[in-house]
Formats: sequence, C-alpha cells, structure tokens
Amino acid sequence: MAKPRVAFHDFTSCEGCQLQVLNCEDEILGILAAVDIVNFREAIDEKSEDYDIAFIEGAITRDSDIPRLQEIRQRAKILVALGACACTGGLNVLKNFRGIEASMKTVYGEAAGWYETSAARPIDAVVKDDAKVHGCPIPTEEFLELVKSVLAGRTPQIPDYPVCVECKLRENVCLYHKGQYCMGVVARAGCKAWCPSYGGRCYACRGLISDPNNKAAKEILDEKGLTIQNVLDEFRLFNGVYDVAKE
Repeated sequence: MAKPRVAFHDFTSCEGCQLQVLNCEDEILGILAAVDIVNFREAIDEKSEDYDIAFIEGAITRDSDIPRLQEIRQRAKILVALGACACTGGLNVLKNFRGIEASMKTVYGEAAGWYETSAARPIDAVVKDDAKVHGCPIPTEEFLELVKSVLAGRTPQIPDYPVCVECKLRENVCLYHKGQYCMGVVARAGCKAWCPSYGGRCYACRGLISDPNNKAAKEILDEKGLTIQNVLDEFRLFNGVYDVAKE
C-alpha cells in the first residue's frame, strides 16, 4: 500500500512553524516511515505537486496568492492550517487596523508601490481547511498528535479549554493577582502556558476556545479595574481577524 504523500506550503509567515516540524528530531524517522514528504522547501530540494495531505503555514495577504491556495485545496485530500498565521491571520492582521497603505510605507518607504498587498486573512477565509495546528510557533506535540490521528483516521485530541487550566496545573500565580492582565481566561490551551510560566502574558496566539466564558472574563476585568479596550489591544495581536469580522 502506497504511503500518503505530504506537502508543506508557505504564504506570508516567518516559517517558524515549519522549523518546529524539523525540531521533531526524535520522531522524524517514524514520520518518514509512515509518509512520503514530496514538497518541503525548508528540508528538501525535490518538489512535487502530487500529494494527499497539505500543511499550509502563513496568512493570505495578496490577492495573487488566492489561485495558488485554491489549487492546493483542489489537489489535497486533507488540508491543515499550520500555526497562528494560517489559523487566524496572526500578526499580519495588524496592518488591517493600522491601515494597509500606512503599513506599507512604514515597511518599504518610497518603494511601497512596488509590492502587492491586501487585507490579511487566515486560510479558512479563502478555502476550507480540514484541521488546524494552533500556536506561534506550533507545539511539536500537537503536530505529532495530528499526524498520528490523520494516519489512523481518527479525530485529533486538540485542547479546547482555557490556558488558565494549564497555569493552575503549573502552579503559576495568576497575572491578574500581579496587577497585569492576559488572555488566558478565553485563550485555547495546549501550549503548557509557555508565556505566563516564563514571565510573559498570554496573547492568545492559539486563538480562542470554542465557547469562551465572556461573562467571567468581564467580571475579572471589572474586579481588577481594567476595561475591554485594555484587553482588545492585546487581543488584536493574534486575533484581530475576529474583531474585523464583528466590525
């Protein structure tokens, strides 16, 4: 029986999530025994457009990228959004708020007109994806869980509870008790609370849980004397696409 053929594709991103795949050093040989990787610019020179499973990193930020993405969707039996940029548009969506023309001038100066750009959006705003691996960057454990699940024909076990759960498991002092604020109360867990555990705030790089307790979140803000705008400024860092949709 032929092994599934796998391709990795990238759009607007830092490609850090693909590097995380290569960081699966102890497990990579097992993966290669189960699949044939036929397209992966970060790792191999060969390139094939005949594949069964496509992993896509990056947001769509140019209209000219849409036909390429649509072609990948047509070729792939299974399409997976890989990382925050592909899942929610990631940091790229910030330019939608700051103004696309202003953002281009800030980055490229007088050469801004040389480059094509459009409003940033996640993969599923253009084509249907079959699964998501969240995070910035993705956790290697979650990538491996998804690969095993796809090969076994079962639904991957992706966390759908807030980061606060993982903070409590790690016995972290809640950042709200330190006079700070974070998105952990509504953010999707699965990162093992990386940022709060090492002195940072949770910016919800893994997106939101499917049923966030907005009432509890607002009560915490009120209790700590914070406003929705305080959190919205943080929320837009990785999840601005949701706010754009509401507007």
